[in-house]
Amino acid sequence: MTPAPVNRLELIRPDDWHLHLRDGDMLQAVVSDSARQFARAIIMPNLKPAVTTTQAAIAYRGRILEALARSGLAPEAAAFEPLMTLYLTDQTAPAEIQRARDSGLVHGVKLYPAGATTHSDQGVTDLLGHCRPALEAMQALGMPLLVHGEVTDPAVDLFDREAVFIDRVMRPLRHAFPALKVVFEHLTTAEGVAYVQEADGPVAGTITAHHLLYNRNALFQGGLRPHWYCLPVLKRERHRQALLQAATSGNARFFLGTDSAPHTRPAKEQDCGCAGCYTARHALALYATAFDSVGQLARLEGFASLHGPAFYGLPVNTSRLVIERAADRVPECLDAGAGAQAIVPLAAGEWLPWRVLDTVGDPGSSPLDDAP
Repeated sequence: MTPAPVNRLELIRPDDWHLHLRDGDMLQAVVSDSARQFARAIIMPNLKPAVTTTQAAIAYRGRILEALARSGLAPEAAAFEPLMTLYLTDQTAPAEIQRARDSGLVHGVKLYPAGATTHSDQGVTDLLGHCRPALEAMQALGMPLLVHGEVTDPAVDLFDREAVFIDRVMRPLRHAFPALKVVFEHLTTAEGVAYVQEADGPVAGTITAHHLLYNRNALFQGGLRPHWYCLPVLKRERHRQALLQAATSGNARFFLGTDSAPHTRPAKEQDCGCAGCYTARHALALYATAFDSVGQLARLEGFASLHGPAFYGLPVNTSRLVIERAADRVPECLDAGAGAQAIVPLAAGEWLPWRVLDTVGDPGSSPLDDAP
């Protein structure tokens, strides 16, 4: 007998382990979308100027909390906790890593290969050549390294840059620092999945909703679609299937990281448009749609709420969140605030089959409720 479809899903309040909030008016415009769904988020440091010091990370955290206070959110959402990161450079000193760990507020250090993505011009040019002292300090202190896993060699095809990064960067890095905690962020390929599954030592990977739901055809369906353009770029269908299998497998090395990255509409819709998909508004609905597509809703809670805290050594959240099977239309555009241009979210104008319903109290015994 075919089991009845799950129409209501109650899960421990999840966390987002890869989030861009930007700053200023854009920060104020987008922070509520994440806080309504997630208890915590790892905040990316690629501002201008980049967040390269603990002092800058603490100041940025303060601006995020101020934006939350102005947002008028319900208490549960207003309790959203930003988990800060530092932007690794060729000059990052071990003393700065120690200050970051001592602060209790910085939870990772982000590797952007120079030129890999938005605001990565200050990124690392030679990881093992220039960053060994910082990496040694991170390994000793248990500070995770969060990697944008692409090479920037112009001789390497755009669609191969993640696979080449594994051979050129990840394997030598793991050989030199076998105890270093590493998060391979926004995985996009079957090769990336296989590496995270098989690597020795403390290695994990985050997966976005858009890489679970779309392959590279989405970039060109009916014309060039800039709001599906992100880095790392969407890949072939076989890679999407590998990501979906990994995310829904129950393997604790894989967990949720939206990589939600807001840009204004003009910044996306131009002759040299910015990379990044804005998914925060409907993040959990997108993930639920992906898990539901392969009949694995029961494993969404592990992926969204349990695996990330275990890797980062943080407690599991104590509140719960409810999503329900109900048609919900993604807005055509969102206000970016204070006279700024609109943000066009991923899947703008489309209907999703899931929506966030509410938050509830302390966790119960079962994450699933089949009641309509």
